[in-house]
Amino acid sequence: MITAEMLRKFAPKIKDPEIHATALEGARQTSSVTMPRRLCHFMGQIFVETNGFASMVENLNYKNPERLDGIFSAVKGIEDARTLIALGPEAIANRVYANRLGNGNEDSGDGWRYRGSGYKQLTGRSNYREIGRIVDLDLENNPELTREPNTAARIAFAFWDARQCSPLADLGDVESVTEKINGPAKLGLQERREATLRAMGIWKS
Repeated sequence: MITAEMLRKFAPKIKDPEIHATALEGARQTSSVTMPRRLCHFMGQIFVETNGFASMVENLNYKNPERLDGIFSAVKGIEDARTLIALGPEAIANRVYANRLGNGNEDSGDGWRYRGSGYKQLTGRSNYREIGRIVDLDLENNPELTREPNTAARIAFAFWDARQCSPLADLGDVESVTEKINGPAKLGLQERREATLRAMGIWKS
């Protein structure tokens, strides 16, 4: 069970823990996350995805051109990264997510429209469409819904189940769960391991 008190212990930076607890617990009850171990893996993942429950939308406000260039292959060198940083987060999103995940080209605006959002940080037009069908919401045409806690919770658990993460959680396989959630880059893998272990101290498994 997810309660506001547990979320405060798990994520000290969280704001409005009651709202998040209500949304997540309600969605959890319709998912395969029925055992403590599965919940600990789920919480470890969304802790990192949301920067400790501090943000429901991807932070694309990069300051370091070397880091931006290093993370995204669509950025073509340090000077290109500097130019994008000067243009701002929307320009960065439209570049790095162009022609990926069902998005159109850089000029389409899809990168920004379908940037990482919600507890899962759902990203890309095709994922918005796919998960929208599962939760019976038109997320493709209403992407802002992904940033609202109740919808975001339904999306996060639906994505988890669509990618069959619970069997991997049963095995304690943080790395494979991370690949399902974050993709082949498995960004923040060590943070996800640590967050999952901390969750196990709260949601006893």
